[in-house]
Amino acid sequence: MTQRTKVGIVGVGYWGPKLARNFHDLPTAALSIVADLNSQRLAEIKKLYPEVEVTNSYAEMLQKVDAVVIATPVNAHFNLARQALEAGKHVLVEKPITSNLDQANKLIELADHSKLTLMVGHTFEFNPAVEAVRDLIQSGELGTIYYMNSTRANLGLLQPDINVMWDLAPHDISILCYILGSNPEYVSATGVTYINRRKNLAEVVYLNLTFPENILVNSRLSWLDPVKQRRLTIVGSKKMLVYDDIADDKVMIYDKGVEVPPYSVTEEEFKASYRHGEEKVYALKWIEPLKAECSHFVECIQTGQTPRSDGRDGAKVLSVLEMAQRSLENGAVTLRIEYNK
Repeated sequence: MTQRTKVGIVGVGYWGPKLARNFHDLPTAALSIVADLNSQRLAEIKKLYPEVEVTNSYAEMLQKVDAVVIATPVNAHFNLARQALEAGKHVLVEKPITSNLDQANKLIELADHSKLTLMVGHTFEFNPAVEAVRDLIQSGELGTIYYMNSTRANLGLLQPDINVMWDLAPHDISILCYILGSNPEYVSATGVTYINRRKNLAEVVYLNLTFPENILVNSRLSWLDPVKQRRLTIVGSKKMLVYDDIADDKVMIYDKGVEVPPYSVTEEEFKASYRHGEEKVYALKWIEPLKAECSHFVECIQTGQTPRSDGRDGAKVLSVLEMAQRSLENGAVTLRIEYNK
């Protein structure tokens, strides 16, 4: 039987406790120690898991684990991940991987050199509904993909160091690249800061992406919305699809479309017919995405396989974000995205 991987988590604010629960419950892992600068948070973890050590010292954590999970604010990701990799520890870091692409590339180089696992917490790539959407697109059931529209909105949580695009768009970008099997070529973004004007961190952003084959994607990202929404609409030449992460029926397929008869120069009018077929729920075998992500991380450590959302996947998302930020700061100009070669 494979020995359990000793895991430590640094940062147990909002997301860290969810990670702690999953690693604690994994039969292939042992949640050994949790680090945070907030003693009250550590006391709460100790109450839930009495056998788990807690500490204010990251250096102490690094001495006691095989792998580190980083769930701190983004501006701390690089230094914490660098220290862990230099100490010979595998790393799972929450999205986005770092604050900029140069930092991400340094972590990738460190991990490659030391033959360590570096994985990014793009949780939606492990969502059974997203996997189903990918299968439907790749199988051709939807036909040629025309465009997509995404909404990721809620009231909060406002972040102290990044705007809403850097907080929420990594989800959409990673999902889109995963389900399409390609990367966006062009990006533009426009947004407004209504609340945190001192730091000018936009709470509402409209992000536009163009993928190969002229697939257009518009994503609305908001911390200022009365209703939580996690919805993606996909329009294809054969069928249409709605993925709603909050709904009970998460993936709905619509046999709807537009058909045009062969064009004739003798016709005086353009004619089109509209197909309104059946609506169908796509049946899913559900597993908690975060559980699948945590299990995959440990499996990659134990087998040496490359993670689905590895450091290069994280750098790809950063490439899009950095160019989108440049567009946001320059009047929503459309920019071509350059990726690591």
